[in-house]
Parts: sequence; structure tokens; C-alpha cells
Amino acid sequence: MEKFKKMIVNMMKREKLYASQGGPIILSQIENEYNIIKLAFKEKGASYVQWAGNMAVGIKTGVSWVMCKQRDAPNLVINSCNGRNRGDTVVGPNRPYKPVLWTENWTAQYKVFGDPLSQRSAEDLAFSVARFFSKNGMLVNYYMYHGGTNFGRTTSSFVTTRYYNEAPLDEYGFQKEPKWGHLRDLHSALRLCRKALLWGLPNVHTMGKDIKALVYEKPRTSVCTAFLTNNDTRVAATATFRGVEFYLPSRSISILPDCKTMVFNTQRVICNLYHLFSQTLLNNITEKNKIKN
Repeated sequence: MEKFKKMIVNMMKREKLYASQGGPIILSQIENEYNIIKLAFKEKGASYVQWAGNMAVGIKTGVSWVMCKQRDAPNLVINSCNGRNRGDTVVGPNRPYKPVLWTENWTAQYKVFGDPLSQRSAEDLAFSVARFFSKNGMLVNYYMYHGGTNFGRTTSSFVTTRYYNEAPLDEYGFQKEPKWGHLRDLHSALRLCRKALLWGLPNVHTMGKDIKALVYEKPRTSVCTAFLTNNDTRVAATATFRGVEFYLPSRSISILPDCKTMVFNTQRVICNLYHLFSQTLLNNITEKNKIKN
């Protein structure tokens, strides 16, 4: 395993792909969900986790290493999480100096033969991401953002040929509206919040039974971001924040990058109708061609 890892890392280094070399790779992962089977190996499972993490760090890529769902990750390896709504359930890293990372936000669920459609709404996906960042999350990675096709027998047991076709980009690379457009707008809004999220001090203001404002503000500056949250799953509400009244749909988060202007709400989907029409037409044509063939 060590020989294989070093070979892969050296290939990346030769192409100068790590961020430490000016490339695009900002994180590397060693092992994935090993915690599921660790107990079967008793004390050897725990020692393997430490060996694998320390071995990876020793390769020296210049970027951080992560282990997904590994609470006993070594000191220099970040333990991350996966799931659908980790903003509400994430326990956090196993050391206070490690960032809170969500390396698998499930945009739907892959299907096995006989499964019904596994859909996840754009609103629910956006809510989970906004929630995560509002509670000191540092990074969200999507699983999957781009669907794919498993040709021949390259898939795993019982998994269908079409893989993650409910992702923001489907197996052909077409934009899956409204999910693609809604996430684009969400991340544009979060980008406007970056200074406050990086340097601001967090505070929580309760404005009603299910209404809260999670605020990041840098003292003695104008840097301020607020996430106005309505956790009621059925009833919309209005809330006054710093002298301004805001309408908050049920189970939604409104993002105010300057603590004044609402630029995004997780329940308000603004869909590009042209892309939606084009995608529907292309998908229909594709399905008809499959039936003919």
C-alpha cells in the first residue's frame, strides 16, 4: 500500500498538481470509512489507522490529508464527515485545531436494480450547505456533483449503469435544474461571506421559537455576515434583524453577506427556464434513442 501511495503522489508531484506547487489539489484522502470494519481487526485495526495516517503525512505533499468518518485519525490528519444534513449532526473534528470538513454531501443516492428514484430537492441540499457554513463548517464537497455511466461490468454489485443521475450535472454533463442553478447561486452568496466567515466572531441571536440569527462579525470593522434561520418545517415567519424586517419561508436560511441585504434564501429557487427546457428536451431524445436501440 505504501509503495502504491508513493507512486501516485510522485505522479502528482511531477505534474505540479498540489496547491503547494501552484496546482489545484488542496486536500488528499487516505482511507475512507475504514471505521466501519476497524473493529473486526481488533487492536490491529486501530494501529492500522495510525500507521496509514502517519505514512501519508510522511510522504510530504504540502497539503493536508483527511480520513472520512475516522474519529481516531492521527494528529496531523483531519477527520471529516459524510451524509445529508451534517450541519445539524456533525460532531466535529477530534482535535480543536482541525477544521470542520464535510467531504461527502450526498446530492441524491446511487441506485441498485429495483430501487425507486432517489431524489433530493435543491432546497434541501442548499439548506444543508448553508446550515453547515453557518455553524462554523469550512468545506463542503459533493458526492456526487457529476453523474456518470458504468460501462460493461465496471460497476459494483447490483448498481445500475446510470450512476448518480440526480446530481447537479447528470451522466452526460447536462445541468440538472433546478439543483445546478440553485447551488451556483448559493455558493456565489457564500463567497460574498468569506471575510466574515474567516475572521469574524460567531454569535447566535434567538428571535423566536424556531427563528435564529447566526452572525459572524469582526469587531471594529464593517465585516459582518448573518444567516437568518427558520427551523419550522411548516410555517413561514417574519423576523426583525437590526431594524429590518425579513420574510423567512419555512425551513429556510437567508444569507445576508453584509448583515443588511438578503441575497439568497434556500427555499427560493430561481430557475433558468431555458436550461430547464433544453435539458428536458435532450433527456427525452436520449431516452427515445435508447428505446429504439
